[in-house]
Amino acid sequence: MKDQTKEGQKNFVLRGNIIYSKTPQELSVTEHGFLVCSGGKVKGVYETLPKEYRTLPLTDYGDAMIIPGLTDLHLHAPQYSYRGTGMDLTLLDWLNTYTFPEEERYQDEAYARLQYARFAEDLKMSPTCRAAIFATIHPQASIILMDLLEKTGLVTFVGKVSMDRNGSKTYTEHSAPEAAASLLSFLSLVRSRNYQRTFPILTPRFTPACSDDLLMSIGQVQKQTGIPVQSHLSENPEEIAWVRELCPNASCYGDTYQRAGLFGGTCRTIMAHGVWCPDNEIEMILENGVYLAHCPQSNTNIASGIAPIRKYLDLGMHVGLGSDVAGGASLSLFRAITDAIGVSKLYWRLIDHDERPLTFAEGFYLATRGGGSFFGDVGAFEEGFAFDALVLSEKSGLYRQEPLINRLEQFVYLPEQQQILAKYVAARRIF
Repeated sequence: MKDQTKEGQKNFVLRGNIIYSKTPQELSVTEHGFLVCSGGKVKGVYETLPKEYRTLPLTDYGDAMIIPGLTDLHLHAPQYSYRGTGMDLTLLDWLNTYTFPEEERYQDEAYARLQYARFAEDLKMSPTCRAAIFATIHPQASIILMDLLEKTGLVTFVGKVSMDRNGSKTYTEHSAPEAAASLLSFLSLVRSRNYQRTFPILTPRFTPACSDDLLMSIGQVQKQTGIPVQSHLSENPEEIAWVRELCPNASCYGDTYQRAGLFGGTCRTIMAHGVWCPDNEIEMILENGVYLAHCPQSNTNIASGIAPIRKYLDLGMHVGLGSDVAGGASLSLFRAITDAIGVSKLYWRLIDHDERPLTFAEGFYLATRGGGSFFGDVGAFEEGFAFDALVLSEKSGLYRQEPLINRLEQFVYLPEQQQILAKYVAARRIF
C-alpha cells in the first residue's frame, strides 16, 4: 500500500522489529511488531495489530529495525564547514584559531545561505530528528538557518548567539545594549515568520564571552517570553579558571547563569558538557532541572576531559547527547552513543573504579528518551509520545545476530553497514 505519511496522513501503521527505551537500563523489543500512529502521536506497539487499526495504511518494513528518532542536544551549525579541523588544539586556542574567524563570515548572507543549506540537508539525512543548534551573532543569517531547517521537516531550536566580550576584534557585539538589541531584532524576525517546527532559543555563548550586564538582559528577555536557553558549562579547566577570574563573586560557573535567571527552574535550560562540575554546581543542576548535553567526541577532540556520566545518571540528572559539531567531527548520534560508552570505560579504568561504564542500553537511552524529553514526550514508543522514528537496515544484509539487541548494537557500532531506510518526525515521513 502507498505510504501516505509524506502527504500529512496522521493515522498509519509501521511493521518491523521495534526497539525503544523503557528506562535507562531496559529496552523494549517487539519482533515483527506493529507501531501505530493515531492522530499524529504514538498509540502503541503491538505483537498483533488490533482490529480497530487494520484499515489504516500499513508500511511493512520486513526485517528492518524501527527505533525512536535521535535528539542532538548541542551542535554549532556555522562550524559544520570545518569539522575535523584543528583537532590537535585545546578549546580556547581552537575557538580563536578556527571558530571565531569562520563564524564572522556569516555576516555575508550569500555565504550563510550556501553553508547552511549544506548543513540542513545533511542533518535531514542523518539519524537526528530533533536538535538544539547554535547559529552566529548575526540575526539575518540565523533566520536563513531557521528557514532552511523548517523546510527539512525536522524539529529544532535555533539560537542567535549573544556575546559582548572576548571574541575576536571583528567578531563580537561591542556592548551589552548592542547585543540585547541584536537579540530582540532576531526575535522580531522570528515572529514575522510562520514556523511550525523551528523555534528560537536564547543563546549566550558562554560566560567568558558574556558580561554580567548581557546575561542579565538575556534573563529579562527569558522572563518576559519563556523562551528556553542553551549555553556551555564547565567544559575545560582553563575556561573554568577564566570564569573564576571574570566572575569572582560567583560560587561556581553555573552560578553566573543562575544569577541572571538562565539556569533551569522556570527556564528550560540545556548546558553543554559539564565535564568538571564541582559538587555545588551538580546540586544546582539537579535542583533546577537543567539538562546536560554530553558531547564525548568533542570532549576528546579538544582535550577537555571525561564527564562523569555514570554519576550524573545515578543522581537522576537530565542527560542527553550532543554531536557538538565541529568540536565533534561527526553529525551522527550513533557515533555519539559509541563514544559515550567508550569514554565512560576510560573514566572507570583511569579515574574512578566505582563509576561503572555505561551499558549499550544506557547509551541508546541518552540519544533517544534522555535528550528527547527536553522536547516533551519524545524518544519512545509509548502512548501519546511524538511519532519520531528511524527505520534501520544493514547495507550488506550480512549481520543477523540474535537476539535483536545484538543486531542494533552492531548497527550502531558499524557505520559502514548503516542504512536508514526511512525517517519520520512528528508523524511526517522525511525520506
